[in-house]
Amino acid sequence: MIATGLGLGIVLGIVLQRGRFCVTGMLRDIFTRKTFRPLTALLIVISIQAIGVAALTAAGIITPKVSNFAPAAVIIGSLLFGIGIVLAGGCATGTWFRSGEGLVGSWLALAGYAVSAAAMKTGPLSGLNDALADRTINATTIPQTLGVSPWVFAIALSALTAYLTAFYLRREKQRPIAQLRRHWTKRSLHLYTAAVLVGLIGVVAWPLSAATGRNSGLGITTPSADTVNYLATANPESLNWGTLLVLGILVGSFVAAKFAGEFRVRVPDAVTSVRSVVGGLLMGVGAAWAGGCTVGNGMVQTSLFSYKGWVALLFTAVGVYIAAKIWLKPTKNVSPVDADLAALDAELDAELDAELDSELDAELAQNPSAGFGSPRSVNVNKPTGADSDPALKLAVAASPVLLKTRPQEPAASELREVAPGKFALDTLGAVCPFPLIDARAAMAQLERGQTLVLDFDCTQATETIPEWAADEGYTISDFHATGDAGWTISVTK
Repeated sequence: MIATGLGLGIVLGIVLQRGRFCVTGMLRDIFTRKTFRPLTALLIVISIQAIGVAALTAAGIITPKVSNFAPAAVIIGSLLFGIGIVLAGGCATGTWFRSGEGLVGSWLALAGYAVSAAAMKTGPLSGLNDALADRTINATTIPQTLGVSPWVFAIALSALTAYLTAFYLRREKQRPIAQLRRHWTKRSLHLYTAAVLVGLIGVVAWPLSAATGRNSGLGITTPSADTVNYLATANPESLNWGTLLVLGILVGSFVAAKFAGEFRVRVPDAVTSVRSVVGGLLMGVGAAWAGGCTVGNGMVQTSLFSYKGWVALLFTAVGVYIAAKIWLKPTKNVSPVDADLAALDAELDAELDAELDSELDAELAQNPSAGFGSPRSVNVNKPTGADSDPALKLAVAASPVLLKTRPQEPAASELREVAPGKFALDTLGAVCPFPLIDARAAMAQLERGQTLVLDFDCTQATETIPEWAADEGYTISDFHATGDAGWTISVTK
């Protein structure tokens, strides 16, 4: 029976990958894009699960149980988790399915997440975990406290969700969002379509999981920790329905990405790598303390209307807000640069360098001690043959030199003018949301009628950048794939 976990996980992985479904982005967009459109997708998931779980419970098919609320553990854990998912570039499910797309940064985050969760739940940090988790109050769900049926909350939430969904769908019709040019079989799912499917999968997960003795729905943190425990100890109890579920997400997302031409191994830079590891570690610690991640708390517990679920979702959002304010800033030089002028400046500067280097080499060859005393200019941007001489290095280091710096020709990663009124920005290698952040900063520098040509390889940006352009009233004249997991989009202000 545990094989049903693998099958459901594969389906979930396909849906998550094709729908670019990540709660991190949904919460982050509230603060970075000032929109609740993506968050409405999460409400769709919660609403469908709330109705489905209530129906399954009323039919006696499942018997969900909610533990007493542990305020300190949930609040502190969720704050850490929210910060962690911004650093890692994805939530619990987002990290699993992005690993299937070939993002090495997600592999690093996933390793940190699973190891730290295992350490908190069953390892050396279990005592620290229990210290807060055991401090509970006698409260489980909001309906139970108020003495009303869960159906009241399920129907009310569904009504609000239906209103928000209709509102944003109407806005899409008024401001059409550009679609990537590709065969219909390889197009991504609409976010709300993916949300409906995730919600239904969440409902189906309850009876399938219960049939194996696991009284819960979808979950990521404990199964991730169990995966590490099984690899370390080969304990058969750690190979369970939940473990196969998360492994299925990895398989499903890989299959979906490979079929759509969106799989490519992408190695992050050093800064992103460190952030991914630290973010993953914070995710594991935070989710263990809070008793769940954006799935266990943000989708399952919220659908039960437990205090833990809704408080955890709130403070995860607070953590995302804090991290976004600190770390989500433009990474590129987006001051418009005239490439012709920059090239001319670089050419003249190179001639000056050669002349100065020649004079310095000649003087030092005749008199090595000449490096001591009189000020001189030294090109510190590129070593010459004489720079490898230890005596010369010592002479230059000891002399009162005037360090000559020179403007460089704009690098490929900087905003540069490639034609009159057309500017290019290369964000290849940048993880989401940085391609969008850099694009926004670049467009702020352009004049009306000018065009930004953006190269990127972040899968989620295939949705967020066209959405942002539509919201701003920009025109997209070109949007196409440049190979596996690579895209170019032209946006006119």
